[in-house]
Amino acid sequence: MSELVRSSGNPLMDKIRVFAKSFGLPRLIIAGFLLLLFIMAPFVGANFFTQLSNTINRFSWNAVLVLSMVPMIHSGCGLNFGLPLGIIAGLLGGTIAIELGAVGAGSFWVAVLLATPFAVIFGMVYGFLLNKIKGGEMMIATYVGFSAVSLMCIMWLLLPYHSPNMVWGYAGTGLRTTISLEGYYLKALAGFLAINIGHLSIPVGSLLFFALLAFAMWAFLHTKTGTAMTAVGSNPEFAKAAGINIDKVRLLSVIMSTWLGAVGILVYEQGFGFIQLYMAPFNMALPAVSAILIGGASVNKASIMNVIIGTFLFQGIVTMTPTVMNSMIHMDMSEVIRVIASNGMIIYALTRKSEVSR
Repeated sequence: MSELVRSSGNPLMDKIRVFAKSFGLPRLIIAGFLLLLFIMAPFVGANFFTQLSNTINRFSWNAVLVLSMVPMIHSGCGLNFGLPLGIIAGLLGGTIAIELGAVGAGSFWVAVLLATPFAVIFGMVYGFLLNKIKGGEMMIATYVGFSAVSLMCIMWLLLPYHSPNMVWGYAGTGLRTTISLEGYYLKALAGFLAINIGHLSIPVGSLLFFALLAFAMWAFLHTKTGTAMTAVGSNPEFAKAAGINIDKVRLLSVIMSTWLGAVGILVYEQGFGFIQLYMAPFNMALPAVSAILIGGASVNKASIMNVIIGTFLFQGIVTMTPTVMNSMIHMDMSEVIRVIASNGMIIYALTRKSEVSR
């Protein structure tokens, strides 16, 4: 990389320019803006440690959902705009776990277990469809995700759930829009080994769980199958000539992505404290897609570091901007500012999707 940067005669400046080139100027600007928000927080009346805790917590909620993008990007299937399929599998796992009477932190693992077959089945159907329309995966995936969410709006009313903690009280059937996880898997991960010092709160369990999944993904990508998946995404013609079954590898990547999406929404719920149904999953793919793009990924190349950097930057901006702006203007416009900040980040990220990953 250093040979691509013309020497200025100043070693320190050269190192800074090399770092800016490798890290990416857009990400440096976003990181600088986030740092500025953290610096400004105490001066506008916002507690620094509280805001840092909020950012870390939101990172732990969303990191697995962003990680689910990696397999499909590596296999050449593009960004997983069909993430709502995996989310629906996770929602089915969570609601069935409650219906069966699973309680406490153990209900989280029951939910993961129950969500897995749904994720595999949905992933197989989704992957089969994407194999039929190579080249237009992201467009089709978007409509698959939207259609699945709309279909489930009907199914949440018709499926035979009877738990009084989930169904509408006046009707006795049909699931509520929002279901509390109090007594179930609320803080199942976040409460494990949690660090609470004054205003600083760190969900160690959630971070460790993400680290475990991230390491497993990194290790998989360095196996023979993972290398084949990367080859299919980088050069399908070469992969085919090498005897790799392209459709099979792509199908595996879609199943993995769908399963990670299912686990990711369960991780999100245990931190957030509620299950949200009906139209809630509709736009959840966009923040995950944007985060990994902001982290430096492209449509055919992504790394675990892209996931970590992108998720922290995206969630940091979305968390800090409303808080700091509200404190500065002394008006409660947090939701408006949050929508502007998050959608602005999404628009920016989607315009970067064609860039080559650094």
